[in-house]
Amino acid sequence: MVVDDVQLRRLRWRCRRGLLENDILLGRFLDRHGHRLDVETAGRLSRLLEYEDNDLWDVLSGRKPCSDPKLQDLVNLIRAG
Repeated sequence: MVVDDVQLRRLRWRCRRGLLENDILLGRFLDRHGHRLDVETAGRLSRLLEYEDNDLWDVLSGRKPCSDPKLQDLVNLIRAG
């Protein structure tokens, strides 16, 4: 099941971060994949968004591994653009 417009707008709002680099990667991800984002992936994205900005950037940039292996596929998808 695909997320509805309200859920997608909430995710997009949560993707607005304090670091521009995170904003760019997360915004690009939602621009490309948001229209077909399923509920499970949206839940994983919500868990990823619980990271602090600097920790999130470290994970998205590949400086540090993701502490939750269940999120690694999503991180790879975000990195791919």
